[in-house]
Amino acid sequence: QVQLVESGGGSVQAGASLRLSCAASARTFSAYAMAWFRQATGKEREFVAGVGWSVSDTIYADSVKGRFTISRDYGEKTVYLQISSLRPEDTVVYYCAARPGYSASRSSSYTYWGQGIQVTVSS
Repeated sequence: QVQLVESGGGSVQAGASLRLSCAASARTFSAYAMAWFRQATGKEREFVAGVGWSVSDTIYADSVKGRFTISRDYGEKTVYLQISSLRPEDTVVYYCAARPGYSASRSSSYTYWGQGIQVTVSS
């Protein structure tokens, strides 16, 4: 069982940057691929970025390339999502997810989920 706890969300102005964190309780954190998804009200959950145990195993949704950066800290057992140049359309709930093995972009591939964290961007 892996527990995931997101933090770092909140309300910001358009153009600002934000870093979301997701702390994992997994004993072997390196065995899990980690990912971020987001979901707007009334819409399906959307893949944002994923990272495996190797930095080369990093994938992004085309819609966020260049503004979003995913990274992980093995000592802290934490995965981060750095978001720059925030836009009002980035106002969604962000979810952290984990799965054994390699990163993937389908939400059905992930076994463990955090509770979600709200990010609100005002213009």
